[in-house]
Amino acid sequence: MDGQSQLGAFLQARRSRLRPDDIGLRTYGDRRRVPGLRREELALLAGVSTSYYTRLEQGQSHNASPEILDALARALGLDEAERRHLHDLGAGAAKRHKGLRRPPPEHVGDATRDLLDALADVPAVVLGRRTDVLAWNTLGHALFAGHLPADRPEQVPTRPNMAALVFLDPDVRALYDDWETKARSVVANLREVVGRHPDDARLASLIGELTMRSAEFGRLWADHRVRACDSAPYTLHHPLIGAVTVTQQALRTADDQTVVVAHTAPGSPSRAALALLAGRGTGPAPGQCRGVGGMHGRGAGLGKGER
Repeated sequence: MDGQSQLGAFLQARRSRLRPDDIGLRTYGDRRRVPGLRREELALLAGVSTSYYTRLEQGQSHNASPEILDALARALGLDEAERRHLHDLGAGAAKRHKGLRRPPPEHVGDATRDLLDALADVPAVVLGRRTDVLAWNTLGHALFAGHLPADRPEQVPTRPNMAALVFLDPDVRALYDDWETKARSVVANLREVVGRHPDDARLASLIGELTMRSAEFGRLWADHRVRACDSAPYTLHHPLIGAVTVTQQALRTADDQTVVVAHTAPGSPSRAALALLAGRGTGPAPGQCRGVGGMHGRGAGLGKGER
């Protein structure tokens, strides 16, 4: 989780995706031993020396200015989210490394709980910055994790973690019609969070656990995609109500938490299906009363966000 090594890895990953043709660079048929642009080519595009860029990518330089980071972002063709991530990594690398820290457990404030209550007719889940499930309303629990006990978010040591659920829980995985797109979104969001909190020990532990337990997570994590989860449509296959299409939208709170709501189009079959789910209560369907791998609690490896 060292900021400087992450900065270098991000730059290298983005450089490897750019082809000379993408930027109009003539290669005159020369054989290229590495994918993407060479270091000297990117340095030329960004207006910095090759030796300086090489030190930056290898973690040997800690003084990249905002202007240099902006120049690199332009040369790499980064979008706004990726540019912010690059600046976050650069700022973290410029600070003296003090080791990982273990921040206190997160708790839901009164204002966020009031918002959750106001959204009673819409599935809603409150996530901490590490995607720990801090709270959910009745419909949010029923839609996303009805096979888990409703009070799990209140049990701090064994809280579910949404990223872990997506990759490690077979019920949650089966919920998404396009699981790959959901998985990519989760990983890209975690990349953005790591850039803002490179010294978070619990976040580092989560990334390490997912990398060890899921080859798919490891593959996507190595891709260095960055994207905050703001709004995206998903088709879900729910064990009680069947197919339902929702738009998952993230609402940020002042204390770095996220309220994820799943809303549907007015008058749509999906809205009618959610109303049916609300009317049927939160009980799981037959055969759905199980956690990950048939286990609940810490043995499932999903409640370690607050270790």
